[in-house]
Order: sequence, then structure tokens, then C-alpha cells
Amino acid sequence: MSDSLQRLKESLLAAPIIWKGDYPYFIHPLTDGVPRLDPSVLTAVVELIESKVDWDSVDLILGIEAMGLPLTSPLSMRNNISQVVVRKRSYGLDGETVVDQSTGYSKGSMYLNDIKEGERVLIVDDVLSTGGTLDAIIQGVESLKANISSVVVVVEKGPGLKILQEKYPHIQISSIVRLEMDGDSVVLLDEVI
Repeated sequence: MSDSLQRLKESLLAAPIIWKGDYPYFIHPLTDGVPRLDPSVLTAVVELIESKVDWDSVDLILGIEAMGLPLTSPLSMRNNISQVVVRKRSYGLDGETVVDQSTGYSKGSMYLNDIKEGERVLIVDDVLSTGGTLDAIIQGVESLKANISSVVVVVEKGPGLKILQEKYPHIQISSIVRLEMDGDSVVLLDEVI
């Protein structure tokens, strides 16, 4: 196991757990913005994402508000590729596309801006559970006639990744780590890197 993967796994195992009703929820700086993010963990995750991507096939990095920002910004800088963020509010810019997303815990509109026809887009997301948000974003990007070169998710939790892989066999959709919650514990599943 690489040092980067070990660093990410250790940080996930140390994540605090809170309960929302009957549901245990892990709190991690890459998925929630709290507690504070150790720069060595961010560096490790950026390195792990970089190793999964064919950078010659990427014209644009697309992150998802809000936790996509700390992931896509260093990737953009290190690989000299522009980034854009799927936002939860409209700016009314020319070409803005609305996508309606629904997950197991939320529903609402998100907005795509400045994605051009034919661009090869890398989508980076922090966590994938049901796949509802990512499904809507994939549909939105494809409606703009852009090409999704790949999707990389840091944490896979739940059935969403497999569902999306079956729905979009033409897109490489992958995760770095898989986990599940077992009461007050994070349980890391088999490696996917």
C-alpha cells in the first residue's frame, strides 16, 4: 500500500462520528470541511487522484460545491488545467445549465457554467453514496455535448458507484477508497486503487 493511501485511510479511521437520527455519519475534512485538514492528507489525496487520471485526455476539471474545491484547485495548479465548479446557485451567465439532483438526503438544483462542446472533462467528487448528485451532473455535462473523460471519487460509500458504472459504461468512474459505517466505526473495505 502506498504511503498516500495509508495516510488517507488513517485519516478516515480517525474521523469523528456523529449520529443524525438513526444514521451514523463520519466527519472528515475532505468531505465536510471540519475538523481541520492536514495538508499531508490533502497532498496524499491529490497524488492518488493524479495517479488514476490520463491527463492527456483532460481539458477541464469539474468539481462539485463545496468540498470539490479543495480537491480540484491543487489538481488544476499541478496539471495546468482549468477548473470550474458546479454551483448550488444560479449566476445567470450565458450558457448556464441547471441540473436537478436528488440524493438520499437532499434535493435541489445545481448549475453548470463555462463547459464547452467537445471539451474533455474530469469530474472530481469527495464522496459518493447514492449517486444522485453525480448522475445529474453527468447528464448535465453530456447535455452540453462535452465528453467526460473520467470521474474520480475519493470516498465510495453505498451502492452509487456501481449503479453509475452500469448506467454509464462509456465513462471510467472510480473511487480511491470504499467504506461503510458500522455503528460508531468507519470500516474500510477492499482497496480499489
